[in-house]
Amino acid sequence: MAGFELVAECAGARAGLLHTAHGTIETPVFMPVGTQATVKGLTQRDLAEELDVRILLANTYHLYLRPGHELIWRMGGLHRFMSWPRAILTDSGGYQVFSLSDLRKIDDGGVTFQSHLDGDRHVFTPESVLDVQMALGSDVMMVLDECPEYPVSHEYARESMERTVRWARRGFAHYRENRAQDGPAQQSLFPIVQGSMFADLRRVCAEQLGELEADGYAIGGLSVGEPRPLSFEMVEATEPFLPRARPRYAMGVGMAEELAEYVARGVDMMDCVLPSRNARNGYLFTSQGRVIIKHTRYKDDARPIDENCGCYTCRNYSRAYLRHLYQAGEMLYGVLATRHNLRRYLDIMREIRHAILLGQFPEYLKTVRAVPVDVE
Repeated sequence: MAGFELVAECAGARAGLLHTAHGTIETPVFMPVGTQATVKGLTQRDLAEELDVRILLANTYHLYLRPGHELIWRMGGLHRFMSWPRAILTDSGGYQVFSLSDLRKIDDGGVTFQSHLDGDRHVFTPESVLDVQMALGSDVMMVLDECPEYPVSHEYARESMERTVRWARRGFAHYRENRAQDGPAQQSLFPIVQGSMFADLRRVCAEQLGELEADGYAIGGLSVGEPRPLSFEMVEATEPFLPRARPRYAMGVGMAEELAEYVARGVDMMDCVLPSRNARNGYLFTSQGRVIIKHTRYKDDARPIDENCGCYTCRNYSRAYLRHLYQAGEMLYGVLATRHNLRRYLDIMREIRHAILLGQFPEYLKTVRAVPVDVE
């Protein structure tokens, strides 16, 4: 079971230590997304030695369908399978299942869905998704939840939230009955607060999930198409009702300029595909704003992406060269761009933690808010 130490607080922002069987993670932390047991474009050596990633996220839905959790279990678990010695968080697959829309059916028992790969029929229940994650051997597991679209009615959001709470109770009962007592398990389980964009439902959900006395709590249903200020509002509505001594995980957020905003609202953990996906699509995050590398202005620009960045890409390559690789469709572009973007996200989290420990987070937040979204 993971433990969490709250080390410092400053103006609502928190710095802590999350202890797992595969190492201690300094929080607040950003977790790179390795959907199919790989962060696209990077090796595990890149992640560990160059970027010093302490925890990454893998996806239960995708690994369940391919290559299958039973195969991974026979191979010694996900850490050994992907040769990753540090911590792993697995989501429940709920978000991916619910995004299938026409290919799934929800009832109180669970979710019946068709694979996006071959159309085969599968069923996820609160119990089965934990059996999958226990076989994977991840350090932090997530319960099955229902992630409604945006917008939905208050009535549907309430029904969905209540179903999520019932599923969480079933999941925790199953987990506590079946978790391994020793060996590689030592797995933590987080429930997920839902309630769409309704503050009253978020409060009820958080209060009821708090009764589970979990190792940590996630805030789900964000970044599903709502305006960004509304996402912040939902975190603000949820945070006061979450146990102070447990880590808070905002799922699927956010843009580089938003990371400090979530931390300001009491969030300890975040993940998002944006640094890697945007890198491949030509959007590079810097300390001065975002660089859109396809722009002609970078055709003969000899500067690195970010003169304040010490990553391998910025130490060795120019904007002009990266633009050439992007325009030519060379796979090296995605590798170099992803390495930079992830380094930028991780650097931001280190800056945030440092500011919290020094008691200077409000000043840091003010500086972040003054940076334009795009390089001018």
